[in-house]
Formats: sequence, C-alpha cells, structure tokens
Amino acid sequence: MAQNGKGALADPTRLKPHPDRQEDDDKNIVQVVIETPKGSRNKYAFDLEQKVYILKRVLPAGMAFPYDFGFVPSTKGGDGDPVDVLVFMDEPAFPGCVLQCRLIGVIEGEQIGKEGKQRNDRLVAIAAQNHSFAEVKRIDELDGRFCRELESFFVNYHKLAGQEYRVLGIHGPKTARKLIKEGMSR
Repeated sequence: MAQNGKGALADPTRLKPHPDRQEDDDKNIVQVVIETPKGSRNKYAFDLEQKVYILKRVLPAGMAFPYDFGFVPSTKGGDGDPVDVLVFMDEPAFPGCVLQCRLIGVIEGEQIGKEGKQRNDRLVAIAAQNHSFAEVKRIDELDGRFCRELESFFVNYHKLAGQEYRVLGIHGPKTARKLIKEGMSR
C-alpha cells in the first residue's frame, strides 16, 4: 500500500485548465479530467489526500451517468470542488483520462443540503475527438427535451444524497468560460 504519496497517482487537479496547444486558438477548449464514465452506476471522485480515485456512491439500478463526468483542473467551483463538466462523446472514457473538450454551455444550479445552499454549476462540453456531437457549438442547439433530461438527472442524483438541486438557468459558452475564469482565481 502506498504511504506518504509514494506510488500514488499524480494529482490531476493541478493540471492546466487549458491545453498548451489549441486548435485554431479556440478559447472554448479546456482540459477535462474524467472521474465517472458514461453509463456507470458508480460515482468516482479523485481523493486529493490519497491521490487515488475512490468510489463515492453507487446509483440505484436503472440509473446511470448519461455522459462522462469530470472536472476542469486547477479550478474550484462554488461547492469547493473543482468545476464540474459533463462531456458528450461517442464512447465512454475512464477515470483519470484527460480530454480536450469544447465548452458549449453550463447548467447553472444550486444544491441545498445540511450545509445550506451552495452553487453547483455543471459545465457542458463536447470532446474534441468526437463524431456524434461534432457540429454542436452551443447548448441551445440541443433539443429542449434533451436539456430537460439532463436537468432531471442532476435533480434526481442530488435527491438520492438527501439534497435538493435547483436549476437556475442554462447558458452558452461565454458564461461557461466566465465560470472557469472565476474557478481559476479561487
């Protein structure tokens, strides 16, 4: 067993939020570290202290993550964790995989639990290496029903943890970039 960090993983939360080289200098490209793959009932999270991925929760039968879920490194969201990202791509990634992704928007939300209210926004991005969503540039290009299903997933996910989740709004890539900038300054 690793002790004192020896033999543990490098800390992916300390990677740069933006790749060194960006195609066409696209300001909407960010790096995302995947924690939980699409289709998984297991919610994984990177444990900073142990520098490993841990199983945080198991969703009930019939409920799974609709897309890959991860975070933008070197950021901190309103909930104190790195800024969350839901990533659309053709096939699931794996915990610890780093993807270059194009921001298309954000689902702004707040969670209400024992600790009170706190912001818990979810950026929405498309993996740069992707076919199914390659032409989507903004979240409002997605079907309204599709967005409502994403909202419902987060509401139900938080309900399982004894929390309430309220969607405050859905906005485009400009707001998503602003949240990353704020997260970098925290």
